[in-house]
Amino acid sequence: MVRTKSKKTGIVLSARAEQMPYSPIRKLSAFADEAKKKGIKVYHLNIGQPDIETPVEIFEAIANYREKVLGYGPSGGILELRLAVLDYYRNLGFDLHLDNIWITIGGSEAIIFAMMTVCDPDDEIIVFEPYYTNYNGFAVMANIKLVAIETKIENGFHLPPESEIKKKITSRTRAILINTPNNPTGTVLTEEEMFILQRLCKRYNLYLLSDEVYREFIYDGKEHISALSLPEIEDRVILMDSISKRFSACGARVGCIISRNKKIMDALIRFCQARLCPPTLEQIGAVAAYKYIDKYITPMIKEYEHRRNVLFDCLKEIPDVYGHKPEGAFYTVLSLPVKNADNFCQWLLTDFSYENSTVMLAPANGFYSTLKKGKDQIRIAYVLKEEDIKKAIKALDVALKKYRD
Repeated sequence: MVRTKSKKTGIVLSARAEQMPYSPIRKLSAFADEAKKKGIKVYHLNIGQPDIETPVEIFEAIANYREKVLGYGPSGGILELRLAVLDYYRNLGFDLHLDNIWITIGGSEAIIFAMMTVCDPDDEIIVFEPYYTNYNGFAVMANIKLVAIETKIENGFHLPPESEIKKKITSRTRAILINTPNNPTGTVLTEEEMFILQRLCKRYNLYLLSDEVYREFIYDGKEHISALSLPEIEDRVILMDSISKRFSACGARVGCIISRNKKIMDALIRFCQARLCPPTLEQIGAVAAYKYIDKYITPMIKEYEHRRNVLFDCLKEIPDVYGHKPEGAFYTVLSLPVKNADNFCQWLLTDFSYENSTVMLAPANGFYSTLKKGKDQIRIAYVLKEEDIKKAIKALDVALKKYRD
């Protein structure tokens, strides 16, 4: 990283600060705010903010907290939550122990800690693009390099051949980072793909960082294959998780990081200690959420699968929009008949309305690190109720007919 100096002010920022990217999910927010000020209804399909109600038990548990001092908690998370997470994973069939789990401030902190634990500055982590855009920011914070391998919309963004992945492995490669089910594509890695990753990690002595926050969001009878189930690299797997989407509690900022490797867990707790502790009240709420998970998770998954089907039924009516129906999560990446999706998404908010409404989308180029990739693509988060999805896609249909690059 190289520092730059402002010619006008002489102010010098760190190279890290200069390289920190804006979020493509939020970068058009100012335009959406202006549209709302004009009285235009904005349908937010740009961000994975579910509208399904957060379990009431979370709020009740927090409201019933009776300690007279809200003091520091344990750096690795309160015992009750670690036990609840342990029970959750054991019920999924994973052989874990309490010392394999630390609680983090959301899944984001778990990812940053994992990167910093396995990499030195300028080391490399392989990712498959398009990928969750905030990985870019996390990599800048950790001072490491993401090496992107492109996946194709034509085959549903599944992994390229093993030989293509091998080509990207260098002496600086420390890990492979995956997200299954995937944000932004909704792709669910198959058992065969997971065993390819196991083989590569074992052969080249790499870590497998597995972001599994959408684990339950699987459709069409498919199965989620967790990195924790890979038998030959148990000590190479670091799993990152979060309650944000599972319990529709994005603002709680409670996640966890899991490894069977004692050396990794010892390093991770030192990162945890440096930031003191996760938020206590939200952890109290999370304990209650896991207690009642069976009450909420099945109807939630059915609702998202229904919303996905509604979305794609609507998209069928729009010519020249292309994409695969996602297998999981609640996102999809679509190719649009536009040259520049960035410009189109901004135009939707500044110069377009249909029946006094418009739609906010996330340009997909921000989910790629390879230049010029995804320029005609957008990511949709189908997190709105059926009626709103239909209205949003109708507005999109009208907009595409009016828009001129």
